Amino acid sequence: MIRFALLDAPIDIAALRAQLSDPHCGAIASFEGIVRDHNEGRPVQRLEYQVYAELAQREGEAIVAAVAAEFDVRRLVCIHRIGALAIGDIAVWVGAAAAHRGAAFDACRRVIDEVKLRVPIWKNEHYADGESGWLHP
Repeated sequence: MIRFALLDAPIDIAALRAQLSDPHCGAIASFEGIVRDHNEGRPVQRLEYQVYAELAQREGEAIVAAVAAEFDVRRLVCIHRIGALAIGDIAVWVGAAAAHRGAAFDACRRVIDEVKLRVPIWKNEHYADGESGWLHP
């Protein structure tokens, strides 16, 4: 299973983790990106992700497929939230299953780095002082 998805509801980590199980794999690694309460010295109250969905889906799928091939992982998943998120919510989750831990760790890192760089998803941070600002994650 190699996939990328955009989700407007909370991420079910247990269900995703279960999908990574594979008797060929001796390693499962994951990454959780969590909404934090600050950015660059400013208190953040919440944020909102907006996306160019068609292009984001296509680019996300391409990233996950390329990384799976590069690091020889058997299962690789990336889920990115869209819409309004609160402090503490999981904004993005990446999970990889491979025969060895190095490939699983490396695949997770490459996926999140490439998603942040290439996928058209923008976040609007809402600050404690009432202002907000758009960022490309």
